[in-house]
Amino acid sequence: MQRIISPSLLAADFGNLQSECEMINRSEAGWLHIDVMDGVFVPNISFGFPVMEAVRRHCTKPLDVHIMITHPERYVQRFAQAGADTLTFHCEAADNPCEVIGLIRAEGIHPGIAINPDIPVKALEPYVESVDLVLLMSVFAGYGGQKFIEDSYGRLAELVAMVRRINPRCHVEVDGGINKQNAGKLFELGADVLVAGSSVFRADDPMQAIHELLNN
Repeated sequence: MQRIISPSLLAADFGNLQSECEMINRSEAGWLHIDVMDGVFVPNISFGFPVMEAVRRHCTKPLDVHIMITHPERYVQRFAQAGADTLTFHCEAADNPCEVIGLIRAEGIHPGIAINPDIPVKALEPYVESVDLVLLMSVFAGYGGQKFIEDSYGRLAELVAMVRRINPRCHVEVDGGINKQNAGKLFELGADVLVAGSSVFRADDPMQAIHELLNN
């Protein structure tokens, strides 16, 4: 699959949201990653539908929405209406992940499923066939700017083998502590989507940072 960088809006300058979106439009980024947190599933609160809708008006790239919330089934339709192209929820946050996947698919958008670093990779196996994206967190969900967890390399290799066996068309995404030092290895191990926040939006030249992440 083609390599994709999905910069995380969580690290953007919210005082200049339109210009940040326009920079992403001009860049080599394939998607824009949007982290939605509810303060319950994770110990942080980010933003909700009004911000998403504003981003949708200005961003021409697909919106890669990652919801870190409890009861994700309650909000699937609303996220679709707000402009999500892919909607990824946490396996461990849903009572019935298959139901949530079905609801997302019924809205005509791409379903994704994620796990935190303390959840075994094999927990995703029952759902890989039904989703378009699996997201491996390489930090614990909740805050940007965290350090990459080195065990994630082995977990990624396990996940890639599973996806290639069950659903080769499924994207494999990694999120957390992504930078120029580890991006190349993650792509080599089989990830095709990398989420990068601080290493893009806080770089001196964000567009060049995206280019370097893609070509490491």
